[in-house]
Amino acid sequence: MTADKGFGDIRSYPPGTRAGILLLRPDEAGIRPLLELLKDVLAEYDLADLSGAVAVATSRGIRIRHGASV
Repeated sequence: MTADKGFGDIRSYPPGTRAGILLLRPDEAGIRPLLELLKDVLAEYDLADLSGAVAVATSRGIRIRHGASV
């Protein structure tokens, strides 16, 4: 989990090449909006379902890119 938007670049961090990346992008700066967004994501998703994926969570929803299946 990170708030560093660089980790959302699938050219540098292709889905399926790591355990998974969850990028949190709250609308406002600060720890409280970040924690609220994380709470919302955890209420909706099991982190195991994001395994190997690059997921970007915002207040509008979550975009998930899974790696190619082998």
